[in-house]
Amino acid sequence: MWLPEGGNADSRTARLASALNPRSCRARMLAYRTKGKIRMNSIVRLLRFTLLCMLLAVAGCGSLPPQKDRAAENSPLADPSTRLAKIVAASTPPGEHSGFRLMPLGVYSLDARIQLAERAQQSLIVQYYQLENDATGRLLMRALRAAAARGVKVRVLVDDLYTEKSQLPLLALSRTPNVEVRLFNPFCCARRGLIARFAASPFEIGRLNHRMHNKLFVADGVMAVVGGRNIADDYFVLSEAQNFIDMDAVVVGKVVPQLEAIFDSYWNSQQVWPIGDIVTAEGDGLGKADAKAFDDWIGMTAPPPKIDLPPSDILGYGPIAEELDAGRLGLLWGHAQAVADPPTKPTTMTSDEALATSVTMKVWGLLLNAKTQVDITSPYLVPGERGMAAFEDLASRKVKLTLLTNSLAANDEPLVHTGYARYRHRLLKDGADLYELSPERTTASKRFGTFGKSLGRLHAKTAAIDRRQIFIGSMNLDPRSATQNTEMGVVVDSPQLAREMLRVINISKLQNSYRLRLDSVSGELEWLTSDGEKEVILRAEPESTFFQRFYNSLIAPIVPEMLL
Repeated sequence: MWLPEGGNADSRTARLASALNPRSCRARMLAYRTKGKIRMNSIVRLLRFTLLCMLLAVAGCGSLPPQKDRAAENSPLADPSTRLAKIVAASTPPGEHSGFRLMPLGVYSLDARIQLAERAQQSLIVQYYQLENDATGRLLMRALRAAAARGVKVRVLVDDLYTEKSQLPLLALSRTPNVEVRLFNPFCCARRGLIARFAASPFEIGRLNHRMHNKLFVADGVMAVVGGRNIADDYFVLSEAQNFIDMDAVVVGKVVPQLEAIFDSYWNSQQVWPIGDIVTAEGDGLGKADAKAFDDWIGMTAPPPKIDLPPSDILGYGPIAEELDAGRLGLLWGHAQAVADPPTKPTTMTSDEALATSVTMKVWGLLLNAKTQVDITSPYLVPGERGMAAFEDLASRKVKLTLLTNSLAANDEPLVHTGYARYRHRLLKDGADLYELSPERTTASKRFGTFGKSLGRLHAKTAAIDRRQIFIGSMNLDPRSATQNTEMGVVVDSPQLAREMLRVINISKLQNSYRLRLDSVSGELEWLTSDGEKEVILRAEPESTFFQRFYNSLIAPIVPEMLL
C-alpha cells in the first residue's frame, strides 16, 4: 500500500432556507440544479463522447499548457500554540495514537468543517472530487476566504471533472492573498460544459478517465475530516431532489501528519495545475472572476448563513462547536493508518499494477484476515470474480458477511446496478446477508436528517471487521475505484469505534433498507420489508419503474464489467 514518506440569486426553498439562515442568504443563493453524478465509464455517455470526438477531431484539439517549474510545498509542522492544537492536546490521553468522532449526520459534518475553518490560525488543506457552486460550496468558500484574510495559508485541490459551475468562484478565490487553488488532471479548454471538454480533447480520453476521488479537510495540521462526502448540498441533506446517507469522521492525533503527507504528494504531483493556468475567465468567455465578483457571489458583506443543527445525532453526540468552545473533545481512540493511491494511478502503471497497489487491495487484505464478521457499506458494489473469491473464502471459514448497497431505485448509476445484480444470487447462496437501501424508508426514517420529498441514496464507504477494525474513506467496491480513480481513507484498530460504526450500519439496514433472500422453491430473488405490522415480500425490484427494470434487463448482458 502506497503511503508517502512520513507517514462532486434565486430564492431558496423553505427547507434549505431553514438550514442556512434565510435572512442572510436567501437573496444571494443561486438555485440548485440537481444533476445526476456522471460515472466516466457510462456506456451511453462514452458512446456519445466518442461520436463527438470523431466529429470534432478533424477540427483539431486543445492541449494543456506546459507545466511551470515550481518548488515543492509541504505542510509545515503543526504549531502547538494554536487554539486547535491546544484542544487536541487537552483531549488526548497519555499514550494514545489517534482519536475519532464519527459524523453520520450530514449537517453535523458540514458544521465541523466550517467550525474548523473559523478556528484555524495556521493552515487549511481542502481536497475534494467535487466542490460545487451551491449553498454548501459557497458557505465553505466563504469560510476559506475569511480564514485567508486572517493570515491562514489555504490550499485547495479539486478534481476538474465537476468544476463547470464552480471554476469561476474557485479562480476568484485563488486570487485572494494566502490562497492557492489547483486542479487535478484538468481539461485543456472548452470550459463551458462537460461534453464540450471531452470533445476538445479527443485523443486524451484515457487520461481524462483518471479522476481524483479523494476527500480530505485538515486544519492547522492537527484536526482533519475524512470520509465519503463531497462538498455539495446533496451530501449534507440540503438538496430538494436527492440526498445521500454518508459517513465522515473528525480525526486528531498521529494519523493527521500522514494525511497531510498524502495531500502534499498530490499537491506537488505532475497531475496538478494551478487553476489560473487552466481557467482564464474572460479569455474563456466565462465572465469576470475578481475579488468583487467573488464577494457578490458568496455574499461576503452579509452575515454568514447559520446551519440549523439538531441537539444530537444518532450516536448521541452534540454539535462539535460546543466542545471546541469548551477546549476539549470527546473522542474514541485507536491505532490508525492513512492509506491512499498514488496521484499517478494508473498513468504510470498497468491495470494489474494499479490494482495491486490500490486502496481497494488494502481493504480486501483486511477482509481476508477477518476471523468472525465483516460488515460493508458501498453505494456501488461490483465485486468481480476476485472479490467473489474473497467473499467465498470468508464463507468457507464461517465468517459472517453483511453487505449494504443501493437498490435499483436508490442507485444514481443504474448502469452500475447491472454489474452488481449479476452477483446477488451467488452472494445469497454463499450465505451473505444482503441489504439494499430503500429511498422511501430512508425518507420516512429521519434518523440521518430530514429528507423531505427528496430521494434517499447511500453514499457511505465503510467496513467493520471482527468488531475491531474499521475502514472509512472514498473507495467503492467496484472496478473504477480499483483501477481508475485515486482513493484514500483511514484504517483504524479500535473496538469502541467499530461498535459505533456497526450501530450506524445496523440502523441503515434495519430501518432504511430491504433484506434480500432467495425463494426456497423457485430460487428467485425476494425483497423483505415491513408495513409496520407484518412482513411484506416483494418479488420485483422495489420502488423502481418499468422503464428502469426494462433498461437494466436490456443493457445488462452487453455491458463489460471492466467498464463499470
